[in-house]
Amino acid sequence: MEFVILAVVIALVAIGAITGLVVTSRRKKRLPPPPPSAPTITAPPAEPHVGEEAGPPTAEERRTIEEVGLPGAGATVAEAPAPAPVPEAPPVEVPAPTAGRLVRLRARLSRSQNSLGKGLLTLLSREHLDEDTWEEIEDTLLTADVGVAPTQELVERLRERVKVLGTRTPEELRTLLREELLTLIGTEADRSVKTDGGLETPAVVMVVGVNGTGKTTTTGKLARVLVADGRSVVLGAADTFRAAAADQLQTWGERVGARTVRGPESGDPASVAFDAVKEGIAEGADVVLIDTAGRLHTKAGLMDELGKVKRVVEKHGPLDEVLLVLDATTGQNGLVQARVFSEVVDITGIVLTKLDGTAKGGIVVAVQRELGVPVKLVGLGEGADDLAPFEPEAFVDALIGD
Repeated sequence: MEFVILAVVIALVAIGAITGLVVTSRRKKRLPPPPPSAPTITAPPAEPHVGEEAGPPTAEERRTIEEVGLPGAGATVAEAPAPAPVPEAPPVEVPAPTAGRLVRLRARLSRSQNSLGKGLLTLLSREHLDEDTWEEIEDTLLTADVGVAPTQELVERLRERVKVLGTRTPEELRTLLREELLTLIGTEADRSVKTDGGLETPAVVMVVGVNGTGKTTTTGKLARVLVADGRSVVLGAADTFRAAAADQLQTWGERVGARTVRGPESGDPASVAFDAVKEGIAEGADVVLIDTAGRLHTKAGLMDELGKVKRVVEKHGPLDEVLLVLDATTGQNGLVQARVFSEVVDITGIVLTKLDGTAKGGIVVAVQRELGVPVKLVGLGEGADDLAPFEPEAFVDALIGD
């Protein structure tokens, strides 16, 4: 019996020792420290400490909802971005008067045209003017795009006058050649652009030509010519098939204070032309310039379009001027374009652009003979004021040089 009691006591002591060992091991067990190179991460315990492990409560500052302030008038708020500045309208320019402009541009013209005049003077200065020399003179004129018929007429007159003249000094030859070239070009034609409208309607000028000849630019430069001569202008952007045409024309107009009337892209050109004339009447403008499309892929389509524009414009009053813009560098090809447009509308005047970029000044003679209308304006560069009224005397003086 005593043995049994002793065994039970020993068992209870063993159980108590084991239990105490387990509890002690639980209390002493800790995670190994992190390696020196690893950063120490402090994280809150996964669960609150309870029992013997619970620490003293931490006092935290607490505020009621009334004590929490809301952003007020003094709070800093991100400011909205300032609106983009509105671009200022370009200052209105005042072009110089056009009187004598071609004379001022003579040096630029003579640089490209001198070869024609000098070549003719050199040939005419030969001691013996045989048939070979006269053929060279003909070739020089034909190469300058004077045209076959005008060349033959000029050569025949030169033959007669040289024969009568006998001895030929350089000054006599220059005078002779100047007179004959002026006769060929013509000095009697009215080369002014008609800008006198009716009592209640402005003058209406329609500008036609193939795209690429500088038609829209010429229209803008013509506005400067008219403003320089004291005229008020309204522009009509009736070339609605080129998106850039209306923008380009409007830019030209803004530079001289001229209003530009435009319509939707690919809209009806006749409608734009009608509105432009209507606006010109309302403003009391002196001149309305209408820039038209220059598509030549079908002559029938061109004829219908320009014919409609002409008819619609004439509901307000007569069409005073139809100017055909030609690129002087195209030479005889420009005459083909001139024929097509002359069949569509009644051309009243010619504008030759890029005349400073070609030595073929004879195109002035050829195109006048082809259409029976005078050259009224010539373009002599890229500058805004490089469009000048055509003056035969200044042109011939540039051809033959000093």
